[in-house]
Amino acid sequence: MNIHTYIYSVFLSCIFLFSLSVSESVAQRISKKQRKAQEKEILASRLFVEGQKYMMLEDFDRAYFYFDKARSYNPDEAAVYFKMAEILTRANQLEKALDLANQAVEMDGSNKYYKLMIAEIYSKQKKPKEAAEVLRSLMGDDSENQHYILELASLYLASQEFDKALEALDQAEEYYGVVEQLTAQKQRIYLRKNDLASAVEEGKKLIEAHPGNASYVLALVEVLFNNNRVEQAMNEVRLSLANYPDQPELFMAMYTLHKEKKELSPANDYLRRAFSHPDLDVDMKVRVFSEIMQELKTEARNNLLSELADFLKELHPKQPQVNGALGDYEQLRGNKKEALNYYRSSLAASSENEAVFQAAINLMFEQQVDFGEIESVTAIAVEEFPKRPDFWFFDGTAKLALKKYHEAKASLEKSLELNQPTNRQLEMMALGQLGDVYHALEQKEKAFEAYEKVLEINPNNEHILNNYAYFLSLEKKDLEKAKKMSEKLVTRFPKNATYLDTHAWVLFQLGLYEDARKYMERALENQSEPSGVMYEHFGDILYKLGETSEALAYWQKAAGLDETSKFLSEKIKHKRYYE
Repeated sequence: MNIHTYIYSVFLSCIFLFSLSVSESVAQRISKKQRKAQEKEILASRLFVEGQKYMMLEDFDRAYFYFDKARSYNPDEAAVYFKMAEILTRANQLEKALDLANQAVEMDGSNKYYKLMIAEIYSKQKKPKEAAEVLRSLMGDDSENQHYILELASLYLASQEFDKALEALDQAEEYYGVVEQLTAQKQRIYLRKNDLASAVEEGKKLIEAHPGNASYVLALVEVLFNNNRVEQAMNEVRLSLANYPDQPELFMAMYTLHKEKKELSPANDYLRRAFSHPDLDVDMKVRVFSEIMQELKTEARNNLLSELADFLKELHPKQPQVNGALGDYEQLRGNKKEALNYYRSSLAASSENEAVFQAAINLMFEQQVDFGEIESVTAIAVEEFPKRPDFWFFDGTAKLALKKYHEAKASLEKSLELNQPTNRQLEMMALGQLGDVYHALEQKEKAFEAYEKVLEINPNNEHILNNYAYFLSLEKKDLEKAKKMSEKLVTRFPKNATYLDTHAWVLFQLGLYEDARKYMERALENQSEPSGVMYEHFGDILYKLGETSEALAYWQKAAGLDETSKFLSEKIKHKRYYE
């Protein structure tokens, strides 16, 4: 219920209550027929008040019941018809509502709220022309109703009666003065009528009414630009700058207009002036800076970017969006370490930019940043953007590296759940990492199932071929299958020490010790700093070949290094192989 309708409803209730008290005081002095009629009127008043009560409680069904009852006792009361029409309008029973509202107007044509109800019903029926006629007649009746002129203009627009809409908007301008919303609406109408000159005049009128306001100049520039009047747009900007020279938004407008005319030197001069101004919107600077980064790489572009970057650093060093853009800039230049520092600064100030998270996490993995720091970033990323499956994958990967296996499992499974079935590459990587997690949690069958799914997507996945083959060799299970997988790797990558080590160990488990020795020697040759497990494996192979002293020497080399087996100390102590 709008405020006018509510006030009027309360007013009606007060009138009826007053009538009730007066009627009771004179009841004894009137005839029986008159008394009976007045009793009906009193009962109708009581029912109306009861309906009003339920109306205020928003129990519209019960309110309608009481209003209808009131009508049956006093069918000549316009307010009852109005209230019933209001309830039916709410219920979208528009034909019945219109009939009741018309009856209310017939009984009391001076009440503007009854007429407004009819206009509202026509609007809901998508009959803007009829609604406009009601409003026009209402405004003609009373000069105090001129504030409905905007609604009238909207109705004329909806019925595409543009000349009448312009007439109404002109009246509104007389009533409210020159305001942006009216001018913009008039401009749109003129443009639809292909009357650019009138649209421009409207824009100029707004500029004259608000001198020094750049937004109105920009609005007119947009109209001119969109209608291929670039030079005219430039003249409007020059005129404004001549009177009010400190308007950085207009510097940006001149940059755009000169660029449209392929006049790059003056365009860039205006751009430098805009970027050097501390009051120009930071988001606008960042957007333009990012757009220039996408342009064709030239020496002129690079020099311009360098200058603009200096302005950003000097004027907005703590703005997260600026640091994000500077990170992109440094990455474009190949300065990945510096880029990551800017991304870190951006994320420290704000966690709202998905692109910065994406860029920062990628660089962290690429630069082999400590996994603890990576996890601190991925944990925020999944909290802020919980529907990004790649962020969950990165989080799971970091947690796997930190040996937080249960948490890694949850994150990787969440990544797969969110990803289905959009990104096959991400699915493959998440399944691969999840297989490693399952294996670490001693859920080996689930690990192997995950690896099989990856190989269905990509039979040549290096990470899976290596890990699957190695884990099968540790289980002494499906060794021929493991041999085929590791053999595929060493054929493709004959100098990869990790793959050579895996293949050697598979051959060892198959009892092919001479072949195992050959591949293990190649692994050690291609590894600048062999791991403890590589030295231990070679010692195991040599032991099986009967070269006990040589085996002991390699076991001793392995001692103190990483990834050795729990039997290494026993092997050294007893000079024999244990498994």
